[in-house]
Amino acid sequence: MANALTDLNSDGGSPLTNFSNCHEGIVSHLKTFSEIPDLVKAATEARKIAEDTVKFFKEAVFDHHSEEERDLFPAVLANARAGGELNIVQMMVDGLIAEHREIEVLWARLEPGLVKLAKGHIVDIDEKSVQKLVAQYTTHAKLEESEFLPLAEKILGRNDSNMADLGLSLHTRHVFRAARRGMRGS
Repeated sequence: MANALTDLNSDGGSPLTNFSNCHEGIVSHLKTFSEIPDLVKAATEARKIAEDTVKFFKEAVFDHHSEEERDLFPAVLANARAGGELNIVQMMVDGLIAEHREIEVLWARLEPGLVKLAKGHIVDIDEKSVQKLVAQYTTHAKLEESEFLPLAEKILGRNDSNMADLGLSLHTRHVFRAARRGMRGS
């Protein structure tokens, strides 16, 4: 019997060492296993964020770009004073439209993966592209908020009917969009 125990434990230690080492491995794997609930929560949250972001880009960001390009930018250009003011506005509008296209190209690269993620598929999302889109849009929004919109308000504010026309156009479009969404939701 002593030979059998010695044979089982050829490293010269106690035969119980094998059981102890086995438990260390089991506990280590169980510790990793215990992370699953948090990982599932994170995956569920990622799926929801992806779904919300895809919807948000379709329903808000692209509509926002379209409204600026169809309503706001032309109104400001049409009412800017000839010369330096018009040149500045034209340069700003051209730059903002170019930024819209760049943002839309970045989004087009990310959207297919986000759609798959929103459906529960495991996908790789390019972190650098996500960060670039977020940074680029943040910079774009800050420029509009700090420079273009105050200038637009100054230019369009010279004539109350310009602001009223712009407001009516935007309001009407939003009402129709809300009605269409309501009909789809029924």
